[in-house]
This record gives sequence, structure tokens and C-alpha cells, in this order.
Amino acid sequence: MIGIVDYGMGNLFSVSKALERLDAPYFISQSKEELMEADALLVPGVGSFRDAMDVLNQTGLAEMIRDFAATGKPLLGICLGMQLLFEESSENGLTAGLKLLPGKVDRFSGKTADGESYKVPHMGWNKLRFTGDSPLLTSLQEEYVYFVHSYYVKTDDQDVLVAVGDYYDMEVPAIVGRGNIYGMQFHPEKSSDMGMGLLRNFTKLAAERKSEQ
Repeated sequence: MIGIVDYGMGNLFSVSKALERLDAPYFISQSKEELMEADALLVPGVGSFRDAMDVLNQTGLAEMIRDFAATGKPLLGICLGMQLLFEESSENGLTAGLKLLPGKVDRFSGKTADGESYKVPHMGWNKLRFTGDSPLLTSLQEEYVYFVHSYYVKTDDQDVLVAVGDYYDMEVPAIVGRGNIYGMQFHPEKSSDMGMGLLRNFTKLAAERKSEQ
């Protein structure tokens, strides 16, 4: 059973509908105790990093997510949910994140190194380029996925990068992972067959975890 964290800033409808299409059992909850019992945890997110962390800290859900990560059970952050897994963000002032992965979150500058202007937010379809190994990529090939974001992850730890997407002169971390912790910057639930394939592989991790218990 996949637990979806409801902290008031997630796109719960589209994520839950995607899991339904995959026949993956799930529940949506704000309860720390219920969520800790899940076989896998999904942290969605739309909006401001600072606002999200304020809610997670005030409700105790931030501590719960860290505790869940420590159990070794699969944890997936989507869009803002992925960014929250990192150390800090500069959005609306410097804000500490969940610190489960190394790196920080910064806003796209809107200009390339050569001074060419580009659009912010980064919105639209970009092709993934696989840069690491992950069970999320099982039986999948590089395809296009759908991004909508103005902030992106910057990390010096290349081993956490699973896939990137090129945006002008930048390599944008698109899928990240270390151990049982995974993140997707794009919206897999809106990314056609590729997105559903990635979510399917995550649901398989949840099923495997359940069978081990």
C-alpha cells in the first residue's frame, strides 16, 4: 500500500488517478502514524518550497518523512516534493529542506552563460537522458516527460543523478535517487507512457517491500 502525504500542497487528484490506472493500492493521509505503516511513501508538491516546509515542520510530517526514509522503505518525491528532499532552497529566502539528498534548489536565471535569454518557468516536454542506474528505469528507454518549474536542483554529487533533461545550456536533474529515496522533477502522472512506466516501477518497489514483510 502506497501512502500519499497530504499536506495541502500536492496535486493529489492526478497522482492518485495515475495509481488507480496502474491498479496500485494507495491511501491519502495527513496522519503520521498511518503514513509510517505504508509500504512506500509518495510526497507530491506544487507551490513554494518555504510554504511547504513550514507546513511539514509545523505538522510533524517533516520528521515523519525522515523517519520513514530511515526504515529503508521506498520514498518518492514528485516536482516540489522532489526538491524538498534536498538540503535547502533559495525560494522566498533561504529555507532548509528535508536534507535526505545532497544539493540545493535555485531559480533558473533566465540567461545562458552566453547571455541568451530563455523562458522561466521551464514548461513543456523534454527528453530524458539516463545518467545512472535505478530500479525506476527498469525496461524503459529515454523518452519525453512534462516539466513545469521555475526552480531546479543543483548538486555536486553526480551519483544521485539518475536522469537529466537539457534546457538551453543546462542539464536539469530530472530523476534523482540514492538508496531507497527517489525523486522526479517532472510530473510522471502527466507524462504519457514514460511517466506511467516510471510510476509502475515505483509501485513494484512498494509491492516488493510488502512481500518482504
